[in-house]
Amino acid sequence: MLGALAGLAASVAMTSAMRRSRGLLNETSRYPLPPREIVDRLNFGGDEGQARANTLLAHFGFGAMTGAVFAILPRRRGSGTLFGLGVWAASYLGWIPAARILAPAWRHPAGRNLLMIAAHMVWGTVLAKSLSELEAAEAEAFGRPSDAELSVLERRERGPGR
Repeated sequence: MLGALAGLAASVAMTSAMRRSRGLLNETSRYPLPPREIVDRLNFGGDEGQARANTLLAHFGFGAMTGAVFAILPRRRGSGTLFGLGVWAASYLGWIPAARILAPAWRHPAGRNLLMIAAHMVWGTVLAKSLSELEAAEAEAFGRPSDAELSVLERRERGPGR
């Protein structure tokens, strides 16, 4: 569950990076970014509003799912960034073109590939940091060590001498 939550947080950062970087692309490269292209190709769109909602759902759902996968893998420094690059490569050089959803990355403009590679690096970096913070919060801020003292409220409820 923590990996999925971290994947959602990382997807927010990634989406922000994609949205802000898209304006740097030249005019001919500014066609919809891959999450929307995938939704359009799979005919999950409907009207424009539904297509946008489905794109967000698919994008954040995939981020949560891959975040959950990351959480069960061994980790070390930099592994989030490398995982993000791996997700990009497996997706845009692997399963997406293999399923004939989109053309492989090498057939898209270099600037778009750089944008998506950078966005996946942001995603992976934020994923690893978010997961680390969530695990620490679960253990420290939201956990109760066996030798922890009772809170003031708990002591009051139990009464004197207990």
